[in-house]
Amino acid sequence: MSSTIDNMTSVRPDLVEKVTGRAEYITDLMVPGLLHGFVVRSPAVHARIVSIDTSAALLMEGVVDVLIGADVASFGRWGVVLKDRPIIAIDRVRYVGEPVALVIAETIEIAENAAELVDVDYAELPRAATIRDALVDGAPLIHERHENLEDFYFKGGARPTADSNVFHTYRNNVGDVDAAEAAAAYVHEDRFTFPAISHFALEPHTVIADFKGDALTVWSGAQTPTAVQKVLSRLFGLQLAKVRVVVPFVGGGFGGKASVKIEPLVAAASWKVQRPVRVAQSISDSMLTCRRLGAEITIRTAVDGQGRIVASSAKLLLDGGAYSDTGSAVATKSANRIIGPYAIPNLRLEALAVYTNTVPGAAFRSIGGPQAVWAKETHMDNVAAAIGMDPAEFRLINLAGRGQRTRPDLRPLDVDMRELMGCVTQSVIFTAEGSNRSTRGLAVAATDPANTPIANAIVRLKVDGSVSVSVSSIEVGQGAHAAMARVAARTLKQPLSAVTTLRTDTDVAPYDWGTGASRSTVVVGLSVERAALDAADQIFDMVADVWECRKDSLSLVEGGVSTGSEVLTFHQIFHRTLGVDSGEVIGRGGVTPRSNNGALAESPLFWETSAGQVEIVVDEDTGEIHVPRYASAADVGRVINRVAAEGQDEGAAAMGFGHALFEQLEFEDGQPVNATPIDYTIPRICDVPPVFDTILVENGDGPGPGGAKGMGEGAILPVAPAIANALFSTYGIRITDLPMTPEKVWRALQKRK
Repeated sequence: MSSTIDNMTSVRPDLVEKVTGRAEYITDLMVPGLLHGFVVRSPAVHARIVSIDTSAALLMEGVVDVLIGADVASFGRWGVVLKDRPIIAIDRVRYVGEPVALVIAETIEIAENAAELVDVDYAELPRAATIRDALVDGAPLIHERHENLEDFYFKGGARPTADSNVFHTYRNNVGDVDAAEAAAAYVHEDRFTFPAISHFALEPHTVIADFKGDALTVWSGAQTPTAVQKVLSRLFGLQLAKVRVVVPFVGGGFGGKASVKIEPLVAAASWKVQRPVRVAQSISDSMLTCRRLGAEITIRTAVDGQGRIVASSAKLLLDGGAYSDTGSAVATKSANRIIGPYAIPNLRLEALAVYTNTVPGAAFRSIGGPQAVWAKETHMDNVAAAIGMDPAEFRLINLAGRGQRTRPDLRPLDVDMRELMGCVTQSVIFTAEGSNRSTRGLAVAATDPANTPIANAIVRLKVDGSVSVSVSSIEVGQGAHAAMARVAARTLKQPLSAVTTLRTDTDVAPYDWGTGASRSTVVVGLSVERAALDAADQIFDMVADVWECRKDSLSLVEGGVSTGSEVLTFHQIFHRTLGVDSGEVIGRGGVTPRSNNGALAESPLFWETSAGQVEIVVDEDTGEIHVPRYASAADVGRVINRVAAEGQDEGAAAMGFGHALFEQLEFEDGQPVNATPIDYTIPRICDVPPVFDTILVENGDGPGPGGAKGMGEGAILPVAPAIANALFSTYGIRITDLPMTPEKVWRALQKRK
């Protein structure tokens, strides 16, 4: 049993706590004097708040107070790119599920019961529930003004269009698309849609806030605690040092806990009652808090007589919901990612993020990537079919080579995409299953993550040789803390069992931009490596000074330092240097865009790439798609933790199967139809292919520790287009609107017949 536990902790130090139930999440925490909040949500799609009557709720025994918009109107609005969001609805609601009141009580049961007594009178307003509704002339404005926050969360800001529902427009043009199309042998255009999708983390959004005078402590499952700290500091007029954000165990995030979500609301509740307040949402509540942006995409490609792409243009319309959140970044990334890993001399790219009266859109694993790659890679097979070329060959002749730029303003490609294609095509072979036909489909992707190379780390090497690592990188189940421990252990030449990565607390952990964009292993890992080297240098200084050795003759070994002629233990070094058998050295490491002589400033920091090949069998009587085998390949530079890395790749692909086959957060005229865990379907273990090949290519050429690149998002991208391409290649049916449900497939088969 002990050897099993040792194996588990060597892979992930948090596993034992989680599988034994000892891990404490926010719902497990107890704070003295804790009250409980329950949110009253709008049933209206778009409406003016005529009145709110809280008197009956306040009379219920155990109710302490009820927070409404009038209480916090003076604090103004907040946001991370556009300042467009009130703490709680003040004069109107913009989507079903928007918080309009928060009942604060001694128990959650009392708060929930009292919430039924809050009486809100609404006056319906014209609505814009879809992208098309929001863009027509005379559409109701969801926000009348846009206050831009330049360089607040991302470098730059949103580019809204005045007097419209477009809150961000991104354009990038290369060459002359019109001239290239005029001279082309063939031009093909397609249109695709991509639905809103729920993050569906097992742990819903839960926050505890404790406002005491001019100080605020927040316990949150935040992926970006420094962003939460910054927003709360400015919203409530507090110094940053007076806002403490503590992140315990987090039960999944996938981007749904990035930037800032319900923290301002819970902090305002604590501010009003001057006691700690916890709001623990249900999964249904979280489904009404944020979701992946839906999209409508038009893509057009021109090729010459040899099948080489001479021009490509794309227009992407992203459904950002009622508030901007990080939708502007999603739109920009979608335009970058629809290029794919291809060498295209002429490009015309446009992406618009649009307000609608629906649940706010937010960052979600590989922001903008699934939407863009779904369109691009299904379109690639359509173009290949139209010109009579094998789709794999069509890709091969158009792929950018290693060191070649896909666009002049982006870093050269740092991967051999042909190698990745070869890995997956050699992996998946045809099998027979009954009378139904087996077929294969292929897709590839290249995305631009990690555009914010800003992080810090502290490594403390103690007298007994134990090591603690302090970072603001958040463990959301991806194994980040295990990776940081491995980097420190390898750099200091100490056993992994000697290293502990501490939970994040902004009072003690150094600044990091946030956990997302596949950046932690590279950016935070570099910071940990540098902090460990700084700690080692201080130890070497001690030895060189006291033992009168040359520093260049010293090396770290397990438990101490080798001088070449003897090994000095850390006990010996600290004792003799400090005069007592105690002590530590504190190493500091940081990364900025200026690090490595500015080499980290160019975007992207590395390319996150993926190739996927799927084998499917279709039940032609029902339209149901079965996936017996899938192969995924990614160039990760260097694997830090193989078991965790393979799990990340497989987890991303499994999420991709959900996107491809059944996930969709549905709205009818702005009303959410299936925003409950009963009505919304996510992948189960039986939906994962029985044969799943995960291929991780290591070339050691990444910018991270040991030549690592980030990973964990890329494998989600090829799944949906690969399945759609498999359908097309054998059955001649092209599904252009996700998800590919049995009904859609069956109807397409009947139409084809």
